[in-house]
This record gives sequence, structure tokens and C-alpha cells, in this order.
Amino acid sequence: MSATVSVTAALLSAEAIRAEANIPAPASLETSPEPAPDGGEASQSQSPSIRPALARRRQQADRAADWATLAALGGVRRDAAGERDAGDPDGTTAIAQSAEPEKAIALLAAGVQRNGDRPSIAATPSETSLQIAQTEPVPFPPATDPEPAPAPSAAPADIPAVPAESEPAESEMEARPLQPVSNTFTDGFPENLEPHPNPLLFPTRPEEVRTNEPQPITLQQAIELARRNNRQLQIAELELEQARAQLREARAANLPTAQIGADLTFTENTDRPQPSIFNPNPPQESDITTSLGGNLRVDYDLFTSGQRSATIRAAEGQVRLRELEVERLSEQLRLDVSNDFYDVQEADENVRIAQDTVRQAEQSLRDALALEQAGVGTRFDVLQAQVELANAQQELVQALSEQQTNRRRLVRRLDLSQTVNLVAADAVTPAEDWTLSLEESIVLAYKNRAELEQQLVQRDVARQQRRAALAALGPQVALFGQYQFENPTNDQNSDFRDIYQFGVRASMTLFDGGRARAQARQQEMNMAIAEASFADNRDAIRLEVEQAFYSLQANRTNIATAEAGVEQARESLRLARLRFQAGVGTQTEVLRAQTDLTRAEVNLVRAVLGYNRSLVTLQRAISNLPDGFLAEDPLGRGDRIRNTR
Repeated sequence: MSATVSVTAALLSAEAIRAEANIPAPASLETSPEPAPDGGEASQSQSPSIRPALARRRQQADRAADWATLAALGGVRRDAAGERDAGDPDGTTAIAQSAEPEKAIALLAAGVQRNGDRPSIAATPSETSLQIAQTEPVPFPPATDPEPAPAPSAAPADIPAVPAESEPAESEMEARPLQPVSNTFTDGFPENLEPHPNPLLFPTRPEEVRTNEPQPITLQQAIELARRNNRQLQIAELELEQARAQLREARAANLPTAQIGADLTFTENTDRPQPSIFNPNPPQESDITTSLGGNLRVDYDLFTSGQRSATIRAAEGQVRLRELEVERLSEQLRLDVSNDFYDVQEADENVRIAQDTVRQAEQSLRDALALEQAGVGTRFDVLQAQVELANAQQELVQALSEQQTNRRRLVRRLDLSQTVNLVAADAVTPAEDWTLSLEESIVLAYKNRAELEQQLVQRDVARQQRRAALAALGPQVALFGQYQFENPTNDQNSDFRDIYQFGVRASMTLFDGGRARAQARQQEMNMAIAEASFADNRDAIRLEVEQAFYSLQANRTNIATAEAGVEQARESLRLARLRFQAGVGTQTEVLRAQTDLTRAEVNLVRAVLGYNRSLVTLQRAISNLPDGFLAEDPLGRGDRIRNTR
């Protein structure tokens, strides 16, 4: 009973040490302000330069807590052996003063185990928190950098070597936000990010497709690159220029047409006289005439029964459709690039989490081997740790594979060259808040979405094409004027002759077999299709806004919950490992705590990136044209259509 009380008091003292060290929880660095030492305003966030100092203070407090646990275990060891004197015949104090507290804990726990008095901690969380507040803080020795613990020599051959704890881990290096290239995109893109000028490039050698070192870019830079290089967007812009040329062709019907021509004709007439008795071979007589002429003709369609104006309006509608399509593709491309960029960030975070999981599994294996060597552990605990390490290593390999795949997918989305490899330079942080309500977001989406105006414009185009088809049955009136001159010359006459012609030409098709009315019927169906598509797109847009809005709110709430969960899981793992090293816990507790920490970190990453994805999806669902290119009221064009019915 006394051993149990001693261990419990020691652990409570350890918690008091951490409280005395004034170590804030990592979550408080982001969300909870702390009072300033001088009584001033509370600081909302900690400077990045303070984080290393806080980490060192936390390490010092944790180490002091370990020393307190060692002291308690030493007392339990003496109590269990019946030692009441102040001496240390079995070397417990010397072990507690070792520079390796983890090994000392294991050895002390082994001594307690051999004496048959295994301590246990039975205090509930509420009792623990109460006793922590009443416990006087225990002074702890000044923190010194511990020597790296060597890897256990009894580790199986199939377990990879465990790196020293004092060495920086690779995941910590990769977790740091990468800095983008010094060559900013305001002065042009780096040369290695420019697409190959030859679109028909066909690599034939391995070095032509071998990727270079990863190029860090930000999300905004990726969007700019995509808008420059995306071929679908380039095709849409070319189709827009084509529609503008067709509009110029249609407007040309408003002007008259003029034609000019000239001709030069040489004519030779040969006259052979009849032979006679007196002149049996009369000479041939030839007459050569040179004719020079020219003409100038002007035609103008005076009245076309509305066919000309309808064709021009239909061409204007086609131009508007192409403009809206360019904007729609541009906004959709922004959404796709953002999602691909967030996929790269998520893959990077998954690799970091997997690497942390591997390190935790390696630490668990070291602890299990140390306890087995000390005689207090079992082979079953070692096997459990080995299986956990193997599973963590497999998850790391899979995470690395997904990381490379997502990076290549981003390169493909940006249409970069064959040798480019990209990596996200932005840190995984929540984006800005959305300040509009759900109802305001829906109304704004109705005003700004290009898909709605596209259907209205398509309806207008079909209406104008119907008018043009029916105009073919109406009367057609045209004006024409012509001037001609001729100069039939020979050796005797060289005068010019002028001819002037002016007239009006009228025509009307009486019967075309029903062709014009069939074309008009087709356009009526196109109008009905556009109206039905408008209603369908309107309902779909509302659903998109609602889904993105609700997902945004849920992920925003999950971020705070996940941050607290990560800190709790990290502390739980530390305590579980400390209990296992002291011999009062089990390997199952450590493995469960490792799994909980991994799950909590994954949940935090998913919450942050889920919030960012929901935000860009909501922005896409609301506005295609942030520059205000769309009309303020999308029904304005529809009103014009109804007025022209």
C-alpha cells in the first residue's frame, strides 16, 4: 500500500513540476491567449522564435518529471526490501542519478518486480487534478542535453537501426514550410517551370523524362501557372476569337458590296471572197477588232425580313457564350488546381505522420527490449512492438508512394515540362473565414454564376436563329447599280461607249418544301432545352452552395477539436510510455496510445485541409467572375428575351 501511495505521489509531483515550469499546451499557442508577465494585454499567438524555447522548457519539465518518478521508484524499492535507513546498499540512488532516466526507470522497475511488490496507480483523473493543485512543486536539476540512447544490441536483424533521439528527424525537416524560389513570379516564371515550346515533343531517351529536384511553389503561383499553360483554357480562348471573327462576318451584311472588273478582247474576222473566172485566187480579207471594257457594280440588301439582324444577334450571342465558357473553365481550373495542391499538402502531412509513427514504434521496441533484458519484460511485448513497427513502415512506404503520385498529378494539371517536379511551399494552415450567411451566399451565387447566364444566352441565340430561318420565306428586296464602258476599236474608230444601270430587285420564296419551318421548329426545341437547363442548373448551384457551406462549418469546428485531441493523445502516449518503462503499464497501452496519436494527427490534417477545400468549393459555387464581368442581375438578359417574344 505504501508503495502505491509513493508512486502516485511521485507522478502527481511530476505533473506539478510541469505546471510550475509554466509550459503552455501547444494548442494554446494558437487559440488561447496567455496573460503577459507585466499584467498587460494577453498575447493571441506566440512568435515563431519563442517556440524553440518553449520546447526546451517542456523537455526540461518532462525530464524533471522523470527524475521525480525515479525518486519515487527508488523509495518503493527500499520500502519493498525493508530498508528504512538512509543508506543505499543496493545502489538504487546511484541508478537514479544516472544520465539515462529511461534505463534507470527500467532497472528500478525490475528491482521492484523482483521484490514482489509491483506498484500500481489507482488515482482517477479528478483525484489526480485535485492532488496536483495541492502538491508542492519539486525542484528539479538544471536541464542538460541527454546523451543519445544507443540502440539495443538484442534487436532482431529484420528491425532497422533506430536513429539517435537527439538527431533531427527527416519528417521534422520536411514538416517545415518550404520557401518558394527567389525568382518571384511577378517578373516572370522560372525557366524550368515554362512548358516546352514544342507541343509535339516526343521523348525518346530516359534523361528526357527524368525529373529534377522538387520545385517549391505556392498555391497562388500554381493557379497562375495553370491559367497560363492549361490547354483546355487555351482552346476556349481560340474558340472565343473564332466567334468574334464570325460576328464580324455577320455584321458585314450591313454594308453594301462593290465589285469592279475589266476586260480586253481581241477579235479577228477573216473574209474569203468567191473565186471567179477572171480571179481564181482572190486574196483573203481580215478585220481585227480590239475591244476594251470595264464595269463597276454595287449591291445592297435593302430588306431581308429580319434575317440580317437575327443573324447578327445570334453571332453576338455566340461570342457571349464563348466568353462565359472561358470564365467557367478558368474558375473550374482554379478549383481543380487548389484541390490538387491540397492533395499534395495532405500527402506530405501523411508522410510526416507516418514517419513520426515509425519513430514512436521504434521507441516502443527499444523500451520492450530494455525491459526484456532487465528481466521484467516478456518476449510477447517485444513481438508486439516488432509487428507495430513493421505495420508503421508499410504505411510509410504507401504514404511516400501517394506523395509522389499527387505531385505528378499537380504537374500534369499545370501542363509543365516532362522533367519538372513540384512540392507545396505553403504550410498547412486554415484559410480565411467566410463572412456571408447561407442565404446571402445562395443569392450571390445566382447573380454571379456563368452557367445560368449561359443558358439564357443560349435561349436568345436559338430565338434569333428561329427568326433567321423564318425570314427565308419573307420578301427580299435588294438595290443594285452598275456602270460599264466599252471601246470596240479598229483602225478607223476608237471612241468609248458608257452604259449606266440602276434597279431594284425583289424576290420571295413561295414554297421550299417545309424546310424553313422545320429549322424554326428545331430552334424552338433548343429554346425549351435552354429553359429546362436553366432551372436544373439553378437547383444544382443551390445544392453546391449548401454542401460547401455546411462542410465549411463542420470542418471549422473540427479544427479546434482535432487540435485539442492531438495534444491529449501526445500527452497520453508520453504517460503510457513512462508507465511501461517504469513497469506499471503494459505494451498494449503504449500501442493503443500510438494509434490514438496517429489518428488524432490525421484528423487534424483532414480538418484543416477539409476546411480549405470547402472554402475554395464555396468560392467556386458562388462566383465565376470575381472581376464583376457578369451582369449584376442574371435575369436581365432573360427579361430582354421575354420582351422580344
